[in-house]
Amino acid sequence: MGKVIVVTSGKGGVGKTTSTAALGAALALRNEKTVVIDFDVGLRNLDLVMGAERRVVFDLVNVIQGDAKLPQALIRDKRLDTLFLLPASQTRDKDNLTAEGVEKVIEDLKKSFDWIICDSPAGIERGATLAMRHADVAVVVTNPEVSSVRDSDRIIGLLDSKTVKAEQGERIEKHLLLTRYDAGRAERGDMLKVDDILEILSIPLLGIIPESQDVLRASNIGYPVTLADKDSAPALAYLDAARRLAGENVPVTIPSEKRSLIGKIFRRRAA
Repeated sequence: MGKVIVVTSGKGGVGKTTSTAALGAALALRNEKTVVIDFDVGLRNLDLVMGAERRVVFDLVNVIQGDAKLPQALIRDKRLDTLFLLPASQTRDKDNLTAEGVEKVIEDLKKSFDWIICDSPAGIERGATLAMRHADVAVVVTNPEVSSVRDSDRIIGLLDSKTVKAEQGERIEKHLLLTRYDAGRAERGDMLKVDDILEILSIPLLGIIPESQDVLRASNIGYPVTLADKDSAPALAYLDAARRLAGENVPVTIPSEKRSLIGKIFRRRAA
């Protein structure tokens, strides 16, 4: 059975969709069958980042409402046979998502895929809670700024109370993905340092994605950054993050700094 990951945050614009595409492609590069799902009904941006916007015929809502079968809505990536997209609808709203419908889609995907990655809309409304409900693992995406970290703390509370695992008395596995990090600005006090963010959120660090124009350039041409330029700094960071998700022991280093954080990660793992 496949593993379900939700990529979430409390604040918009922190890089959830970019991270969903990058991690999905990185896992697919390992020859592991991966599907990314856009839960941002009404907006739909994941297909743009994946370069599949012209190939959307059916979407998640169509499947839930019985207008299309799941295989009809899945879009296979042109570059990787192991990577698929289930797009959101641009013409419906989040009320068209039902708990029962989402559960059936997730359960059906788990039978055929190694990884199911849910791109959550920002905030705490219906689309976000449905995206996280069936997750085995949560990737909490945060920028190194106070408002983003505060909102992520709220999301961690929801993950511990609104998921199926929480209702069963289990703790969902949570990881912090820090995006748009600039070591120089952090050193000057213009943004929060990694240590400060870890102290506030108290969840293991999955990776640190440096601030880079490579991410924007990749999105503009419809490529996950892990496929656009595998040697770029953000691509390498996402590839390492995917390896950690897959269970590999890969040390985390702060961009532009040599100090390893691997010891800190294990010390801060939730009990």
